[in-house]
Amino acid sequence: MTTTRERQRAAARAKLEREMAERATAARKRRQLQASIGAGVALLLVVAGTVWLVVSLGDDKDTTNQAGGATCAWTEIPAEQRNAATKDVGLPPTSAKNTGSQTMTIDTGLGPITAKLTLGNVPCTAASFTHLADKKFFDNTKCHRLVTQGLQVLQCGDPSVTGTAWKETDGTGGPTYRFAEENLPTDKRPPYPAGVIAMANSGQPGTTGSQFFIVYGDSQLPASYTVLGTVTGGLDLVAQVGAAGDDGAFAQQAGGGHPKKEVLIKSLTMSAPVG
Repeated sequence: MTTTRERQRAAARAKLEREMAERATAARKRRQLQASIGAGVALLLVVAGTVWLVVSLGDDKDTTNQAGGATCAWTEIPAEQRNAATKDVGLPPTSAKNTGSQTMTIDTGLGPITAKLTLGNVPCTAASFTHLADKKFFDNTKCHRLVTQGLQVLQCGDPSVTGTAWKETDGTGGPTYRFAEENLPTDKRPPYPAGVIAMANSGQPGTTGSQFFIVYGDSQLPASYTVLGTVTGGLDLVAQVGAAGDDGAFAQQAGGGHPKKEVLIKSLTMSAPVG
């Protein structure tokens, strides 16, 4: 016969077995839950890692594009400030290459004049020249100003200076936009030695347009004009124009006058960038 004590012990064992079974079941469920959470976390990490990789690669690409180019700002001249000498050929692209070099070739009636432009120094100015050259902006125009005293420069790039007769508006023309100066020779002495091509402006910052001047003898000028490039051929032709003198038409203004020896730009072209 089962005693009371034995029944109590049996009940206690049964209770203990139930508790152990319940604990085992709970432990198994915890392990399953942890495994599920771990798998989810791992999946999230994989997804996050993939997104990071894609974004990182995209960022690297954008950085490369930015590092390999320059952003240029073109300021359009308001319609009421334009004149008959202004020529509208649209705006250049806002992005420009800033590595390598380009060759400018000015085919004149006296022979070719060539120059090298370093794009790291003048990315936006070179981009503007490339745009204007593509539009044949300079073709069949004349260099309108020569200075032989104090400065030795030949100035060109006004699209309105055409034909055989000089006009009062000569030297006032350009495109319908302006842009900031680049590559100012603030650390050079002299800042504009013979053989340099530089950009003309109004004397105020941010007024560079299309007009440029070729320096055929060392010239003392403030370092306010973009150094566009260096003449690689034809500087002797410019020196010949200088030797022929000017008519003094600008003597009371900025100095010099129309060159007595005509310089007709038949075409101005820019090579594709190299390097």
